[in-house]
Amino acid sequence: MSTKLKGVGAALITPFNEDLSIDFDGLKKVIDFISNEGCDYLVVNGTTGESATTTAAEKAELLAFVKANNPKNLPLVYGAGGNNTAAVIEHIKNTDFEGVEALLSVCPYYNKPPQAGLIAHFEAIADASPVPVILYNVPGRTVTSLSLETILHLAKHPNIIALKDATSSLEQAMTLTYSVPKDFILLSGDDNLVTPQVSMGYQGVISVIANGFPKEFHEMTWAALNGDFEKAAAYQRRFLIFDDLLYRESNPVGIKKVCAIRGLCDARLRLPLVEASKGLGELLEKAMKDEGFLA
Repeated sequence: MSTKLKGVGAALITPFNEDLSIDFDGLKKVIDFISNEGCDYLVVNGTTGESATTTAAEKAELLAFVKANNPKNLPLVYGAGGNNTAAVIEHIKNTDFEGVEALLSVCPYYNKPPQAGLIAHFEAIADASPVPVILYNVPGRTVTSLSLETILHLAKHPNIIALKDATSSLEQAMTLTYSVPKDFILLSGDDNLVTPQVSMGYQGVISVIANGFPKEFHEMTWAALNGDFEKAAAYQRRFLIFDDLLYRESNPVGIKKVCAIRGLCDARLRLPLVEASKGLGELLEKAMKDEGFLA
């Protein structure tokens, strides 16, 4: 198992200027904040980074910028996925993977492929990728979900090393932990389930919350990984209210507002997403103060 993917991977937001160009100064502040507060690796161009509305050129710029502005030299994971297999492979071929630890690839969305199609899709991506592949199963966004049998089949591919599991199913999590090969990495994709999933054998999380609360979320995750579940559970309870608020108006609306409250960047998003409502912003700031995350 690659220890570089153990712990907390922060799924980076992409801040925007008033004209909706990328705010690289804001992104640097976010990276510095996350890095100095103890996260273990950075994830570039994921859902939280608004990959659906950044151009191919911007994706390349974002990856190059993070490589050049990585103060702790943290491992990097890059997101490249979609519902057109050929286009994903072309994206991979046009990406500079030097310094990238792994590729995170989301389950195809909208065209609803059968399991055989999912297997063929991810095997083609794994064959084309110059770095190991992390499967990303998030049926709440994609509708289609990787079955247990499909995950076990794909886990045999020499270039598929991990699964980011955002199914919110503890039953599936339990089954996965005793079914996958011992060297296959299981990562949580649900911030509110990290502690119980680690207790079953998951090795960490690719996290949204880590953009705004890296120190506390890192401490929680590593407490669980080190077997201190009392401490981990106490942190997990403190984050419960945020998990609801962060997704109330879709991700990354909530976490961008948290970063704006912290003074890291603006809360702007590209359409069709819109900035957090005034009411949600007030609830987030109140929760941050109530839980002791903001003075």
